[in-house]
Amino acid sequence: MTKLIIQIPCYNEEATLGVTLAALPREVAGVDSVEWLIVNDGSQDGTLDVARRFGCDHIVTFSRNQGLAKAFMAGLEASLRAGADIIVNTDADNQYSADDIPSLIEPILAGRADIVIGARPIQEIEHFSTTKKLLQKLGSRVVRIASNTDIADAPSGFRAFSRDAALRMNVFNEYTYTLETIIQAGQNGLAITSIPVRTNEELRPSRLIKGIPSYLQQSLLTILRIFMAYKPFRFFMLLGTLPFTAGFLLGVRWLVLYLSGTPRTHVPSLILASLLILIGVQLWVFGLVADLLGVNRKMLEDIQLRMRRVEFDREKRDPFAAAGYSGLNLPEKK
Repeated sequence: MTKLIIQIPCYNEEATLGVTLAALPREVAGVDSVEWLIVNDGSQDGTLDVARRFGCDHIVTFSRNQGLAKAFMAGLEASLRAGADIIVNTDADNQYSADDIPSLIEPILAGRADIVIGARPIQEIEHFSTTKKLLQKLGSRVVRIASNTDIADAPSGFRAFSRDAALRMNVFNEYTYTLETIIQAGQNGLAITSIPVRTNEELRPSRLIKGIPSYLQQSLLTILRIFMAYKPFRFFMLLGTLPFTAGFLLGVRWLVLYLSGTPRTHVPSLILASLLILIGVQLWVFGLVADLLGVNRKMLEDIQLRMRRVEFDREKRDPFAAAGYSGLNLPEKK
């Protein structure tokens, strides 16, 4: 019996959640049951009442706002505990067309993918400015390089996970989960693909993007931190190559001048060259150390995966075995 759970992180979504839930399916071809899960991320309006009124099967509640990334991970954990075989994440502002959910999960049902990302028609979205469209395209390209995947729309929140992929997910960034999960999936060897999806009319402005400069800064920092975490050796090797190369060229210049019999000693150039070479070598050493630490991280991820499988698979067989949600309220069952 295959269970699909559609999860929606929510923060003060009273005005739009009803529209989103009204469009969600209760039956999807290829799965035996469809359930809805709401992560109420410390909402102070009537979001919780809307979720209950529409008959959401599970509700996870934070006592205060924790941010999108933590809400997303709480939803994954709660869905796994509830026995989900496939998890679809969507937004509460009805940005994505719920009619595309069958297409979104089809590659997982067919065994061709572990994660499927819904690729929006960015160039056709009217309320996206030209600058935002350009940044979306640029950001997706950088993520493709960092993750070694071919994802057209990396910031898209409309995505589906197999149970195994959800068990492997870890999000350390507090800003958003979208970029980190793709890079993490690529590093873990998960099969990830994207399919074109449709979008609906804008019901409210994005809360994640408070401004182009802020969005650009946050995205660049997120990609940089993730790249350092998952590819530390390559990052520090590239970083160290810059000062080492500059120092080496300065050293060659000093040597050429010295051998040519110049009356000047050019000692400042020699000192600068030595410092740059030393900085480059030190960064390479940092890369080696970080790479060794990355091995420990991988081992810890494997241990965590084994523990999650034992815990969540037991709770899937016996729903009453769930003991709690690490400070979260237990999901409410209608």
